[in-house]
Amino acid sequence: MKKLAIIGSGDLGQQIAYHSLNDNHYDVVGFFNDFLPKGTVVNDLSILGGQEDIKRLFNLKVFDVLMIGIGYKHFRERAFLFELYKESIPFGTIVHSSAYVDLSCSIGQGVIIYPGCILDMNVIIEDNVLLNAGCVIAHDTIIGRHSFLSPAVKIAGFVKINRSVSLGIGTIIIDNLKIGENIRTGAGAVVVKDLIESGLYIGIPAKKKIELADTVG
Repeated sequence: MKKLAIIGSGDLGQQIAYHSLNDNHYDVVGFFNDFLPKGTVVNDLSILGGQEDIKRLFNLKVFDVLMIGIGYKHFRERAFLFELYKESIPFGTIVHSSAYVDLSCSIGQGVIIYPGCILDMNVIIEDNVLLNAGCVIAHDTIIGRHSFLSPAVKIAGFVKINRSVSLGIGTIIIDNLKIGENIRTGAGAVVVKDLIESGLYIGIPAKKKIELADTVG
């Protein structure tokens, strides 16, 4: 079994470690965290060091694959770290055993798919995407890299989600739509037309509420 190290030891990093270990994907050796001392124990796993230690410990074969446990509140850092290391360190992928992923689907590096997700025919999940529990992605839909889908998101067929999109819990998107980069939706939003401009969209139907400062160029 390959050894996994996770950047970030907060709630998301701990969830990735939990599913990796309990669903028999990787042997988790610890976390990288710039804000805790090396050797600190978090949920029975040690802090291996900070970002400056990642390449050195990979070269020493302390771990085989890397994943990013940084969530939707820090999209810029989430994307930056993946792009920084993707050419030199392999990224792991976790698809929970309770998820249904059709054989025609394409799953990128650094992806985690939580319990109970359903991915229909020809779905494409690009790199460094998180699908939280119970997401349903219909046929021929694309989820762009670095995106983050909260629990129970439902997306119909032929939808194109661009990079660094965060969909709030229970968001629904009807078929044949395009969602632009750096867009976020609030809980329970219902998207019935293309969303192009960066910002937070809420309500039924989803309408833009505010601009977002923490976007990824």
